[in-house]
Amino acid sequence: MSYISAYEAKTRFAELIRRVRRGERITITHHGVPVAEMVPIGPQSTAPISETIAEIKAMRRGRSLGCAVKDLIEEGRQ
Repeated sequence: MSYISAYEAKTRFAELIRRVRRGERITITHHGVPVAEMVPIGPQSTAPISETIAEIKAMRRGRSLGCAVKDLIEEGRQ
């Protein structure tokens, strides 16, 4: 893993993108403190959206918040 300052990251962004595409992880710092990471993303799902929605609905079956969403919203406003 490499560390690079925010200023340097800004000036060398295209180079950093190339490095990340090759699999490198880069930590961006601000005044020496890590604030962000550039990491390669994993493979993206090629499943159709309808299939993903069906999986989410199946996962939700039998689960409950225990109250209405409206009640949670109102509780958050107090």
